[in-house]
Amino acid sequence: MKQKVVIGMSGGVDSSVAAAVLREQGYDVIGVTMHLWDGEDSPISSAAEDAKKVADFLNIPHYVLDFRDAFSQYVVDYFSKEYLRGRTPNPCIACNRFLKFDAMLQAAKELGADKIATGHYAKVIKDETTGRHLLYRASSWEKDQTYVLYHLTQEQLSHTLMPLGDFADKDAVRAKAKELKLPTAHKPDSMEICFIPDKDYASFLKQRVDALPPEGEFVDINGNVLGTHKGLVHYTIGQRKGLGIAFGKPMFVLSIDPKNNQIVLGEKGTEFAPSLIAENPNFIPFETLSAPMLADIKVRYSAKPARGTVIPCEHGVRVEFDTPQRAITPGQAVVFYQPDGDLVLGGATICR
Repeated sequence: MKQKVVIGMSGGVDSSVAAAVLREQGYDVIGVTMHLWDGEDSPISSAAEDAKKVADFLNIPHYVLDFRDAFSQYVVDYFSKEYLRGRTPNPCIACNRFLKFDAMLQAAKELGADKIATGHYAKVIKDETTGRHLLYRASSWEKDQTYVLYHLTQEQLSHTLMPLGDFADKDAVRAKAKELKLPTAHKPDSMEICFIPDKDYASFLKQRVDALPPEGEFVDINGNVLGTHKGLVHYTIGQRKGLGIAFGKPMFVLSIDPKNNQIVLGEKGTEFAPSLIAENPNFIPFETLSAPMLADIKVRYSAKPARGTVIPCEHGVRVEFDTPQRAITPGQAVVFYQPDGDLVLGGATICR
């Protein structure tokens, strides 16, 4: 009897190829598209329509799952609250954690499936010695998405398939789509946050929050007032352009202080920091960290890994870098990798 797997289909080429590969591998595949946001044009959005075309082409069933309430709670509300706290959230991590690998897994079980699959570029491999399911970077480091998957639990990993992990690059995925004549073979990639396609975060927050933080002060690291900012939600750590005021020299956002409604600026070089504190850590090869651990560390999705030491502390973990890192941002993830390797050791949320 074929093993049944539910795959999340976004209507893009990645999830389309992932579904096709699973079918080639002999799985009984069910496609599902998550209806996440009321801002979409209709209950069955264009993304769902594209996914349905692929499902029909592959001769597999397709369902649309209404996850709008969960998405609003776990992603949109979280996104809004984090910005008001002066932090920079990562909604894709929240969506993966609570919807794609939690709510979708529950839905899969209701459909009689034991596995879920996604079009992420990553690998899940079981360690037969320890019995733990491990997360590895994709063969394509350029497309690797393990940064947004560090939070996966053993329960979730044990039920997850990621068919794109072994593809050499995105070109290879597109070539496979063209070879199979998939309807989405030539569909361009989508890069924006799905519920804010115009990237105007401030306007989005203005619609959802009764009163956004007002104008306040730009200050330097000594507290000297440098000018007026237009509201905390317009800025993020490391930002240099778009400050709305000329200082005669490059100035960078070093920190955001919601308590005093201030944004601290510093000259070039001061945006680097030697360490950070992160909360709510999750580790994959083991349950907890009991001693300092050497790791290659990423402080943002697009960052190159930097060598450092991860140290357990009362708040979660402290990370000491061999070389100071630029624009360490509260609210973003810090993710730990095996030194010079592909194994994901875990990660946490940067708090300071």
